[in-house]
Amino acid sequence: MVLEVQDRAAPQSDPIAAAVKLRPRVLEGSEQRFGPSDPDPNLDLLQRPRIARLVRNRKFQFLLILPNQIVFWTVIFVGLLGTAIPGLNFGAAITWYVWFCLVFVMMVVVGRAWCAMCPFGGFAEWIQRRTLWQRTQKALGLGRKFPEPLARLGFILPVGTFLLLTWIEEFFNIAGPGNPAATSFMVIGIVVTALAFFLVFERRTFCRYICPLTSLIGTVGSMGTVAGFRTKDRDVCLNCKTKDCMRGGEQGFGCPWYTWPASADSNLYCGLCSECYKSCPEGNVGLFLQKPFTSVVAPRRRRADIAWAIALLWGLVLYQQINATNFFGVIDNWLNTELHFPHYPNPVDYLGMIGVLALATAGVGWMIAKIFARRDLELDRPGAFADRSSRFRAFFVPFAYGLIPIVGADYFARQLPKFLQHAPRVVPAVAHIFGASSSHSAIYNFSLATNGWIVVVQVVVVALGTLAAAWSMWKISGRELASISTSRLGVRLTTLAVVLGSGTVAALLYVIMHAAD
Repeated sequence: MVLEVQDRAAPQSDPIAAAVKLRPRVLEGSEQRFGPSDPDPNLDLLQRPRIARLVRNRKFQFLLILPNQIVFWTVIFVGLLGTAIPGLNFGAAITWYVWFCLVFVMMVVVGRAWCAMCPFGGFAEWIQRRTLWQRTQKALGLGRKFPEPLARLGFILPVGTFLLLTWIEEFFNIAGPGNPAATSFMVIGIVVTALAFFLVFERRTFCRYICPLTSLIGTVGSMGTVAGFRTKDRDVCLNCKTKDCMRGGEQGFGCPWYTWPASADSNLYCGLCSECYKSCPEGNVGLFLQKPFTSVVAPRRRRADIAWAIALLWGLVLYQQINATNFFGVIDNWLNTELHFPHYPNPVDYLGMIGVLALATAGVGWMIAKIFARRDLELDRPGAFADRSSRFRAFFVPFAYGLIPIVGADYFARQLPKFLQHAPRVVPAVAHIFGASSSHSAIYNFSLATNGWIVVVQVVVVALGTLAAAWSMWKISGRELASISTSRLGVRLTTLAVVLGSGTVAALLYVIMHAAD
């Protein structure tokens, strides 16, 4: 369901009526104000006057975005006009050796920190709003609603764009890195696509429904310690007549992400833009911290689209590990010959293997649900679901959430070879812009770790992710997955075994790959 919200300058329906109809359980009064998934009221960063003044300043987000704007326009121009040697080209070096790893660190620590400073959405939003930071009343563009059938796909749609962008990147060897100009064209393509969506649709429709990174940042970022902007007292929000946080007020725009602070129970869709805080006339919005993994284990409302997105993302990173083995190369070459496709990656085995791995993840959940529900039926216990589809959904959705830490760890480990082998090249790449370095410099040829140590680090990262997933799954299974069966301990031990097995497979693949990037 698309939450219909518009700016004050245009006619509008009540956005909160739609939210109440969509999520009645969250809006029962102040007794749920700080329930299991709500942040601790004592962890509101905006209780500190200096931080509050900084965040309320309309230049705050502009100053977050500006440095990244400078970097990424530099990436574009240097990629097109600079040296063709990837390791000496600043555009290719900073993008593929450093940036992707840093984004993953931000996800795990903060959540959607990248969204708050993203140069792609930021640039397009400046044009859409016709301002760099001031509050304007009329936006540039058509301001259309995103089609509801597509909006209902939720995270599935941006996972699709992520799979497409990844296939393009691998087909043209952009992240090899290959020709630096290819990196520039890829960045230009993202900027142009973002701008087109910002000019056709309202607010940050591109960021919520299309951006290739939004599903990855949203899911992996749920491990982060920043809960996002949330309401302090939900009763105040329910009784509010103006709903400036959603419609926009004199001091701020309506939430660009269509997220009502009073209904948020995770950091999933908070882009940390601070507009709801600036807009709220009651001062009822705070910026909260939370314990790590809170948005993984604690949300009251879990979504099927997120569960399938996690399964597909897990399938993609496993595919990337498998395709680094000699066995996969034989299959891909055979398919390319049979289908007369020029070279790796063949789209058939690319989509096919990702789909099979995602379905296998869902299939494990289905099998566990079936086994324990059948056991209850045989023993005439009340815990089993009679309806198969409801039993599958009741198990698979929270089960997939529990896999988030291991999926995030696997993606991070996948980026480590480039970072540990080549990150120092960013220094001579910067110097090369001014003609002061070459590929023969000591820094250019320096690695932070040998291949053997890279494998060790990758295995350690996966092991930590596996332990975090085991803890998350133990918490989730005890509270939610046990609802499919009265054998609570059996469900917990079985899901724990699945997590440990998944982590073992991912770690073994890194050993087999031997630091291949």
